[in-house]
Amino acid sequence: MPVLSRAGIQDKRAWEEANIELPQFDYDEMAAATKENPVWIHFGAGNIFRGFIAMLQQTLLNGGRARGGIVAAEGFDLEIIDRIYLPHDNLSLLVIMNSDGTMDKKVVASIGEALKADVEQEEDWRRLQEIFARPSLQMASFTITEKGYSLKDINGEYYEIVKADMARGPEKPSHIMAKIAALAYVRYKKGSYPIAFVSMDNHSRNGEKFREAVMTIAKKWAENGLVEKDFLTYLTDEARVSFPWTMIDKIVPRPSETIRDALLAAGFNGMEIICTKKNTFIAPFVNTERPQYLVIEDNFPNGRPPLEMAGVMFTDRQTVERTEQMKVCTCLNPLHTALAVFGCLLGYNLIADTLKDEQLRRLVEKIGYEEGLPVVVDPGILNPRAFIKEVIEERLPNPYIPDTPQRIVTDTSQKMGIRFGKTIRAYHERRDLDPADLVGIPLTIAGWCRYLLGWDDLGRSMPLSPDPLLPTLRSYLAEVKLGDPSSVGNSLHPILTNTNIFGLNLYEVGLGYKIEGYFKEMVAGIHAVRKTLETHLGR
Repeated sequence: MPVLSRAGIQDKRAWEEANIELPQFDYDEMAAATKENPVWIHFGAGNIFRGFIAMLQQTLLNGGRARGGIVAAEGFDLEIIDRIYLPHDNLSLLVIMNSDGTMDKKVVASIGEALKADVEQEEDWRRLQEIFARPSLQMASFTITEKGYSLKDINGEYYEIVKADMARGPEKPSHIMAKIAALAYVRYKKGSYPIAFVSMDNHSRNGEKFREAVMTIAKKWAENGLVEKDFLTYLTDEARVSFPWTMIDKIVPRPSETIRDALLAAGFNGMEIICTKKNTFIAPFVNTERPQYLVIEDNFPNGRPPLEMAGVMFTDRQTVERTEQMKVCTCLNPLHTALAVFGCLLGYNLIADTLKDEQLRRLVEKIGYEEGLPVVVDPGILNPRAFIKEVIEERLPNPYIPDTPQRIVTDTSQKMGIRFGKTIRAYHERRDLDPADLVGIPLTIAGWCRYLLGWDDLGRSMPLSPDPLLPTLRSYLAEVKLGDPSSVGNSLHPILTNTNIFGLNLYEVGLGYKIEGYFKEMVAGIHAVRKTLETHLGR
């Protein structure tokens, strides 16, 4: 049977008999070229990287348009390197799940080197410094989630880890943004070589937020005399250092037990799903949908791989922003979050099943077509209405995508301002629109607050997904009792007024009391969530 290893992929016949596509290049030559002249390093070595981004470079390698691959770096969950990358020689198995139930399988082999981005891992950290000192390095890309770029807590105060990094300087960074600033400092000291830092994370104006975070740390270092002030000049010179904006879209859920069982039945050993100590679900395989989009601002001071040949759309910043806002604020992410919140409350374990629910389907159609489209700007390169149609009718209902509401609802406090706050603000700023007329969006915000109570719609205890603000948010709701709407009192006030969460004060735009009303309806007793949806969306 095929073995997922460097030696194993030499047995091409076994892979062909298993109907699995192998790389069309010499892996050893690729790995050697990657180490000798690194061009691309990626931070965040998880599922979306292996299932999407690494395959872009593999397309170039297969077509003879690149010699080297990608260096994968992981700074959050080091078990990913030890338990997935190293045992399989940096190879992965990609399983594309089509909506008709068929599967396409490919070996992902474009990762030439895998490193732990942690100063305590001295050998790997020295190697990272060597890579950033190389003139050949063109880009460092990132999928570290939205919270990876955040330096402050809910109260606007710097996290303790960030304060320590600011005081300590670039020698021993701990926060990922300090690590990147430290590696950029290595590149500056070596020769001020140009580079692009490319956030491929799923949030608005990601390049801007990335740049602000790195610059904030670098400025503190300069103020404290820990780096030269010329380092700031280097970072702010777009001819040498850029932070392109991007829009990424591909659903890559946690590994599916169904896919694992199918692979094991086919004779693949070692395909077990791992849950790390940091609650990362990962396996030697990655399962994903077929549709994918990546739009990037074409601003690369040191050149870049020809990724347009792999389907990446390069354009100007304004078009990226419009495309990203179309997707993140209107056409996909708000719909995904709404389904996740109510999916958890109503007992669903698959996103695909939530679309079979009449009220939830009406909810996302209202949020997308009725409430979102009036304020979305058509980016020109993608059609918003067609995008929503594909999402609601093809992508999210795909029964073979094992994506769960519980995964999607993770870190929702970090997403509310982007996924709903932008649309609310647009309504507030438009003379012909009124936020008070919104229904689907305030229902979802109220539903999220109801979710935070930790009880489903049958009144049963419900495990909550990780969120950095969970303890604080739940403390505000501590007095709320299911079956007693009067217990709500002013408990929602500190949540709905928090501009760090929503980007604006929801009472000041006329939505706070409406959300409170929906929330009180949802805590009236068991089945109250369902009844609230029926009342406001129809049976």
